[in-house]
Amino acid sequence: MANNSLVVQQAQAAIDQLKYEVAQELGIQLSPTGYNGHLATRDAGAIGGNITKRLVQIGEQQLTGSRR
Repeated sequence: MANNSLVVQQAQAAIDQLKYEVAQELGIQLSPTGYNGHLATRDAGAIGGNITKRLVQIGEQQLTGSRR
């Protein structure tokens, strides 16, 4: 079973903002109430995959000290 708790609890607002930014870029409408039961699995996966990709890019930039 996956553990979905954040290591740094203060990061929740940044993660939420990133989720809405990615969804908007992909043209996927998310509910402002936080419940997205209507969302297709494909759309949820696209959002999660793009969030992961972006977080990896941020981590790589921090490790190398570069800015893009």
